[in-house]
Amino acid sequence: MSIPLPGDYIDIHTHGAEPVPGIFSVENLMPHEARAPSGIKGLAFTFGIHPWYVNELNHISLIKTVKEIAGNPFLSAIGEAGFDKLQGPSPDLQKIVFEEQAIIAEISKKPLIIHCVRAWDELIASHKILKPLMPWLIHGFRGSLQLAEQLLARGMYLSFWYDFVLRPESADLLRALPGGRIFLETDGSDADIKDIYNKVSDDLNITSDELKNIIYSNYINVFTLKNE
Repeated sequence: MSIPLPGDYIDIHTHGAEPVPGIFSVENLMPHEARAPSGIKGLAFTFGIHPWYVNELNHISLIKTVKEIAGNPFLSAIGEAGFDKLQGPSPDLQKIVFEEQAIIAEISKKPLIIHCVRAWDELIASHKILKPLMPWLIHGFRGSLQLAEQLLARGMYLSFWYDFVLRPESADLLRALPGGRIFLETDGSDADIKDIYNKVSDDLNITSDELKNIIYSNYINVFTLKNE
């Protein structure tokens, strides 16, 4: 499995990234896409079924593909899997596909990357039922402090939505959360991960290098120590 170097900017969730010196990007791949892990050079990758792209006709074959890729030694995590009340199939099918992927993550001893839109009760209910040992990481988080605390209380990690975290109003939330549970991302946008680190480090009143050390430690804790 690819791992970052100390001092790298870690972009925990990207789409279509290219290798850049000093930036460690975790590329998200999905089984409905034409891209395959063999085409991802110089990047870590995750693999999973996004709720937007699953339906009654394809979910069995998509799950089969995730199971096949789960054994890839360069795979960092399963996902992004999740729930979305604005787009996607029925809630029942979303739950089935999500929990199947969560089980794959447990069997393969990989973290689970999660997409969740207005379905936090469903996500927390699944966590209570499954009682996962592997870490769950919410990507694109832009919720309230109360919601963040609920998720952290269940042992989850948060990666912040790039647009939200660049806004001034995100500062209070960032300062209220433990640094050992956060990640940053660009999610395939034109945002520069360095700008995101600089803004967040200013919010936390630490240097960018200190923030890089924090997120590097988080990455090692979530993506490597759990997999030994």
